[in-house]
Formats: sequence, C-alpha cells, structure tokens
Amino acid sequence: MDRSSRNRLTERQIPRFAGETLFDGIARAVCRAGCLPRKELYEAWEVARRVRRRFRGGRVVDLACGHGLLAWIMLLLDDSSPGALAVDRRLPPSAAGLAAVLETEWPRLRGRVRLLEADLAEVELGRDDLVVSAHACGGLTDLVLARAVAAGARVAVLPCCHDLAGADLAGLQGWLDGPLAMDVLRATGLRERGYRVFTQQIPGDISPKNRLLLAEPASFSPCR
Repeated sequence: MDRSSRNRLTERQIPRFAGETLFDGIARAVCRAGCLPRKELYEAWEVARRVRRRFRGGRVVDLACGHGLLAWIMLLLDDSSPGALAVDRRLPPSAAGLAAVLETEWPRLRGRVRLLEADLAEVELGRDDLVVSAHACGGLTDLVLARAVAAGARVAVLPCCHDLAGADLAGLQGWLDGPLAMDVLRATGLRERGYRVFTQQIPGDISPKNRLLLAEPASFSPCR
C-alpha cells in the first residue's frame, strides 16, 4: 500500500487493516468515516507515537488540525491527558463525522476532544499543554512555535511548505538546502529560549517533509 497516497480511505479498504493493533482499529474507523486521505492517517499515527514516547500527559492542543485526527490519536496513545482541543481557521465539514465514528469506537473519548474554528493566534494556551501540529504550512509552523514558547508549553511540529522568500537563513544556505536550514534555525531558536530540543523523522515514504521537531522547557515538570 502506498502510504503517501492522497486517495480517500473508504469502507472498501477496511480488509487491508484486519489486525488487532491500535493502528488497525484507528485505520478501520477512518475508513468508515470515509473522509481522510491515506497519507493523513499514516502521518498522524507516526507523529503521535513519536511525540508520546517523549511527552506524556497534559491537554493536547492540535493547531492547524485539519480533521483533528492527530488530537484523537494522542489521547488514544496516552489516556492520562484529560482532553484535547483541535483548532483550525476553517474545519472541514467532515471533521464532525470523523469525531462521531471515533467516539462510537472508543466511548471513553466522548466529550474529550473539542473541535474549534478560530484564529490560531487567539487560542489560549497554558504551560501544561502539549501543543502539536502536523504540516502547518509555511509560516503557520512558526506561529505554532511562537504560541507554545509564549505559554511555556511543550511543542511538536512537522513543518512543511517552507516559505523561503525573504527568509533569513543565517548564511546556512551555502551548506544546507533552504528548508533544512530553516528547520535548523527553528531548533536553535528554541534552544536559545531555554528549551530542550529533540529531532526525529517520520518515514520518508509517507512524506518527504518528514522532519519532526519536539521541544520542552528545560525547567518543565508536570503539575501533580
């Protein structure tokens, strides 16, 4: 199966996910919803499981969320998070349908994921939040990072669609391609602001824009 395909998953693909794993269960639910490209399923899964290996607990805030699948998977992987807020400037109408299918499959999630149409700059964040964003295009990634840093929150982003026009790449473009130079500067900028930085990748066969940047304040300790 081509994991980078933008074709929608539908009930016809359910037999491809016949296993007993959590991923197979999520995939079958996504197929029943019939609204998500295959690529988004695999991206959300690979991002969520890497983030949860590093960061546990906290309210999940999925910015530039699209259908919000990343937020749902984050709760399924770590039930110690009380809930999630999935925010986009304009939510696709089918996001509610996906939510209904997931809540039917996992009743413990009912009422724990809130879908919100709002300006990302106006969402209230707190230091105990876990802010995530998968493929927030261009400068939206920088907005997500800035909002998380301002709140002192943990953050994980999978950047894409780097806007290099007029960007200050600190002279690194002589050694690094533009998008990589920009992501390096994002990582070093977080370190300069007192964050511990972790860099990973999701599989390249899902997306060539596969650099995952995770960071937490050096002084972070979860509230008890």
